Amino acid sequence: MGFRFFLFLLLVSFRALLAQEFEAATIKVDGATTVAETDDNFICATLDWWPHDKCNYNHCPWGYSSVINLDLSHPLLSKAIEAFQHLRIRIGGSLQDQVLYDIGPLRSPCHPFRKMNDGLFGYSKGCLRMNRWDELNRLFSRTGAVVTFGLNALYGRHQIRKGVWGGAWDSTNTLNFIKYTVSNRYQIDSWEFGNELSGTGVGASVSAEQYGKDLINLKAIINQVYNNWHVKPLLVAPGGFYEQNWFAKLLQVSGSRTVNVMTHHIYNLGAGVDPNLVSKILNPHYLSKVEETFYSLYRTIQTDGPWASAWVGESGGAYNSGGHMVSNTFVNSFWYLDQLGMASKYHTKVYCRQTLIGGNYGLLNTTTLVPNPDYYSALLWHRLMGKGVLSVHSTASPFLRSYAHCSKGKAGITLLLINLSNQTRFQINVENNMNFNLAVRKTTAMYRGTAFMGGLKKSMSWIGSKADEQLHREEYHLTPKDGNLRSQTMLLNGIPLTLTDNGNIPSLEPVRLSLNSPIFINPLSIAFIGFPNFDAPACV
Repeated sequence: MGFRFFLFLLLVSFRALLAQEFEAATIKVDGATTVAETDDNFICATLDWWPHDKCNYNHCPWGYSSVINLDLSHPLLSKAIEAFQHLRIRIGGSLQDQVLYDIGPLRSPCHPFRKMNDGLFGYSKGCLRMNRWDELNRLFSRTGAVVTFGLNALYGRHQIRKGVWGGAWDSTNTLNFIKYTVSNRYQIDSWEFGNELSGTGVGASVSAEQYGKDLINLKAIINQVYNNWHVKPLLVAPGGFYEQNWFAKLLQVSGSRTVNVMTHHIYNLGAGVDPNLVSKILNPHYLSKVEETFYSLYRTIQTDGPWASAWVGESGGAYNSGGHMVSNTFVNSFWYLDQLGMASKYHTKVYCRQTLIGGNYGLLNTTTLVPNPDYYSALLWHRLMGKGVLSVHSTASPFLRSYAHCSKGKAGITLLLINLSNQTRFQINVENNMNFNLAVRKTTAMYRGTAFMGGLKKSMSWIGSKADEQLHREEYHLTPKDGNLRSQTMLLNGIPLTLTDNGNIPSLEPVRLSLNSPIFINPLSIAFIGFPNFDAPACV
């Protein structure tokens, strides 16, 4: 019976291979120069303000995951953050411009958020009490988190007409809040001003001219309160959807070196209820549409504010809490990792994922805090992909997405390969900018032992002195459990990524293969491939 079952499995596997198409492709990486550079803490995740009764499409996916009600003592929360060593956490979201800080005199009472029909986004104003702020900062301190905090930019303004707000920003509540933060020596990396108030806004908008004037005011507050600090927090704005004229005007009005970072939001997959989310994610032409946004923002900053850098301040793929059983499953990693690769090519320094926890798009399960597949995708990127972004040219079809960075913390480069095809298996030949074959299959077949190494040194000048080391590569292949794209379990080299018996984040180990063995990328899979022997002068 066992032998028959083995034969059955063998036959099924053989038929599956026959059903696949095969494509050979060459990927050429230019290791001579970098084309862009990310921040040390490129990977970022958000904590939002939504209460537990926030619902979309008759589904309420937020639970107790907000800045206000999240269980900060949950051991998995600390472990998930600590695994990154220094995970950037951005506190913000739709309700941030209705948050009052419970310190000093206020224009209205400081009460928790409650549903209100005529309120912005259907909610009243909310309250951040200072004892909760203390608790949050204790979490950030013990886990090594790097904090970006989104400030209320509507405080003191009035509504001119539906969706449009006017008047100068009242800075008194923010000033008292920042003073309290500094008096307690809480480490804030950056203060972000407002959420989705740019351009036509989402729910509310403010003119670029008024916004620019308010930023000058906020910059003066930061300089004043942090006067005795050696390093002052960055000023980040506007945290909204990119509109070229509005962003350019903001930089022009606020003036030189006022804004350190321009943040924009991306939800390029559309509404979370869209039944076509998966087909969009697996469509390379659809994924590439947003590339124009990255390029245009880069050009706007170069023209009107070259002192500033670009961040993606919030991105969940699908808006309105993400797609149920899409945003929290394996298939979403095709979109997410492609976004990280694409954004980094266009000088994006930081990419903040909506969310760390909460909604359907959380990196962690809202109820159990067990990592979803995208958590491991983020962690692998953080550990493997260095700051230096390298140019990549591929002969493959558009369904194979390829990105390259200097490896993080070690020599060589790391490739990210994303196979969106459901039937094409790629065999990859990697070359460097001198057009030498990294796999060295044909050129090294005749060499053995010392003769092999000597010949390799002569013919492969891109390896240089590294030829004396053992030549290998490190592969991390990501696939869904049971081949189900909507699985919430990711496999790393065929092994399920699950918490250890002690409840810890599992180790993420590669398979090490000889450099002269072929590279295969199976249909609907993702791979990080490290080449420690790739001689890339740009990465030294």
